[in-house]
Amino acid sequence: MDWRDAEREYDPGVTRESLAATFDAAARRHADRVAQRYKGDVYDRSLVAGGVLDAAPDGDYADVTYGRMRGVVRRLSAGFRELGVAPGDRVGLFSNTRMEWAHADFAVLGAGAVTTTVYTSSSERQVRHLLGDPGATGVVVENRDLLDRVFAVEDDLDLEFVVLVDGDPHDRDDVYTLAELYDLGASAGADPDADADDWVVDRDRTDLASLIYTSGTTGTPKGAELTHGNFLANVDQCLRRFGDRPDKAARETPVIDESTTALSFLPLAHVFERLAGHFMLFAAGATVAYAESPNTLREDFGLVRPTTATSVPRVYEKLYDAIREQAGGSRLTKRVFEWATDVGREHYRADDPSPSLRARYALADRLVFSSVKEALGGEIAFFISGGGSLSADLCELYQAMGVPILEGYGLTETSPVLAVNPPEEPKVGTIGPPVVGVDVRVDSTVAGDPDDAAGEVGELLVKGPNVFRGYRNLPAETDAAFDDDGWFRTGDVVELRPDGYVAFRERAKQLLKLSTGKYVPPGAIEDAFADSEYVEQAIVLGDARKFVSALVVPKFPAVEAWADREGYDLPDDRRARCRDDRVRELVQREIDRVNAGFEEHERIKQFRVVPEEFTEENGLLTPTMKKKRRNILDRYADEVEMFYEP
Repeated sequence: MDWRDAEREYDPGVTRESLAATFDAAARRHADRVAQRYKGDVYDRSLVAGGVLDAAPDGDYADVTYGRMRGVVRRLSAGFRELGVAPGDRVGLFSNTRMEWAHADFAVLGAGAVTTTVYTSSSERQVRHLLGDPGATGVVVENRDLLDRVFAVEDDLDLEFVVLVDGDPHDRDDVYTLAELYDLGASAGADPDADADDWVVDRDRTDLASLIYTSGTTGTPKGAELTHGNFLANVDQCLRRFGDRPDKAARETPVIDESTTALSFLPLAHVFERLAGHFMLFAAGATVAYAESPNTLREDFGLVRPTTATSVPRVYEKLYDAIREQAGGSRLTKRVFEWATDVGREHYRADDPSPSLRARYALADRLVFSSVKEALGGEIAFFISGGGSLSADLCELYQAMGVPILEGYGLTETSPVLAVNPPEEPKVGTIGPPVVGVDVRVDSTVAGDPDDAAGEVGELLVKGPNVFRGYRNLPAETDAAFDDDGWFRTGDVVELRPDGYVAFRERAKQLLKLSTGKYVPPGAIEDAFADSEYVEQAIVLGDARKFVSALVVPKFPAVEAWADREGYDLPDDRRARCRDDRVRELVQREIDRVNAGFEEHERIKQFRVVPEEFTEENGLLTPTMKKKRRNILDRYADEVEMFYEP
């Protein structure tokens, strides 16, 4: 049977009427299996201090079974009800991705309430909006630092309680530790070992489950209202593509099921990790291990030995940089690495590799690729990429090394997955075919320059059970998000290819229209620097201008190593280094390489090397690592104007 027919006919059979009921059923079904893994010597966990869970070894992981996790969630949910949480109430979650985030989320949902998420990077102003706009009656915060941020704006909020995940009891009587919340549930008679699902308040699929606020790249974040049915539909859709279908065994295709171990490190406050690294995995009975931080991923991969992980393109870029840096310790090893990746690309592109190519690939695998896979724990079946456009060249490089990245696509408003590459037939340069139940079409009036496409090009419009019901308290914005026939406007320009796959082109709002009338997709040009040895980031500009320009952030360690090899003495100051003619020439060569892959009107004509990386901390990236183009343009307004002076 063709895999497309198989996924349409397959019923994962794991979802219930609500998210909490779905978790409860999975936890009872997999009671003795490991649900979560958490690391020691990272957090001052109140659940550990209170004796609810055992302390994990310093620098290593401890396990929580599904049965134990269910017992913790059951008592926390009862504790929330003791604090007055009623069905439909909104409770904020203000914490990094970690084991307790999952506990609190399912406990809130089990009480029939609505989870509203807050990024830990949020300023006091943003905290005020993200808790005030939904009218949150309570909030779960990770630590005292975040608690102070809540206290700073509490006069503008209607909070009745705060729950503190880490640390000792607080002297305010409206602040509870997570262990105290657990004890409240115990005093209410919640039995953690009971088999009944009476801790789950009945909710319909049409009831609101979560408010997730958009990342704010184009203004004030809007609260997308996502129902239990939206999320559960997407769980079902994703498990039809990745679950343990009967046809997969014959193909030896990797699956997501109870044998899966995932490493979770993206923000659970974002819809991508919430669905792919949380709701879907627990519904499937998988094990979720929580990384200490994005900076410890290499160590955590080795300890956890995951079979899969979800991430955004920026992390895969950084990961590849680390792999290349390790492999390039000398001129010889650098040449070996470059030879191996060239062989890998050739092998990946070949429909029927010759005996000679297979032999060279086996050598490349032994010399280079095997160590890359071992650095990732040695068990990775595939990665999933979303939350932004992944460079096709970089995706192909991972495929060539035997570490497949399956690129997908979605939005907060669609819960989020609309399309994703199948493990059976991934196609680099696409975001895969739509998942089952999602109908797609394009508005060709928003198309840029579609002449080079084999399929239809335009703004992607979608319908499906995973599409949200609207933005909270914003009826005009909700109406504008749908066309007259009820199709949701994604705001993204795509190509619907003849083979049924979708190719992402550009955000419609970010598509540059030159003063000559030509359209330029800046994302495609920026993505082309993803595998650059010397360029860290680039942002492409030129809307309403005669030509394309760019701001370029160099990879300073790589530039310094290059200068040492060449015998150059560069200035110590980064700004002076960016103005150095030799550095500019090096960056120019990288730009020339990228320009060669684009049409004349799309090529970068002028550029400026800038010393500051675009980060979340300096306000130039969103928490999900998307560039805040407006902020970057404001920061470098003078430099940009210099490009276009007469």
